[in-house]
Amino acid sequence: MSIRYDIINEILEVEGKAFTDDPADSGGATKWGITERVTRLWGYTGQMKYLPRSTAFKILVDEYWTPIKGDAIEALSPMIAREVGDTAVNCGVHRAAVLLQRCLNVLNRQGTLYADLKADGRIGPATLGALKTYLDCRSEITLHKALNCLQGAHYITLAESREKDERFVYGWLDKRVSL
Repeated sequence: MSIRYDIINEILEVEGKAFTDDPADSGGATKWGITERVTRLWGYTGQMKYLPRSTAFKILVDEYWTPIKGDAIEALSPMIAREVGDTAVNCGVHRAAVLLQRCLNVLNRQGTLYADLKADGRIGPATLGALKTYLDCRSEITLHKALNCLQGAHYITLAESREKDERFVYGWLDKRVSL
């Protein structure tokens, strides 16, 4: 049985149910970690502060989990699925996939385990195959650490390039970059 529901519920808990509309937040109006722009694309027409958890859950599955091939990753490693899924919600699907591909590329023993992947931000058979091969002979904990390193570096780069993001970087690192 897929633990996708547990993972999505964990993401919703981390994001929290509070409605925010901070002018300094590039995402704009947000509830459950989902921006108003995304909810509108998915057909939600109500006020953001009333976005139901059930609608948010469906959006997270359809908009983030499915595009990262969350079920396929979870079948290989729930730990990596949780990390890539959370990163997709917080940093975007493309970035989450690129981070996974970059990590797999530098952890492939100079191409002796599997060929380097094109870091194109699309998780497909090549990325899933490389992940399976990696997990068959190397530590998922090390891959998890590498993913967190790149995610944390992304947040620091954002704060360095957009001073307004300095007020968010502590929370991002505290809640999104896990041990």
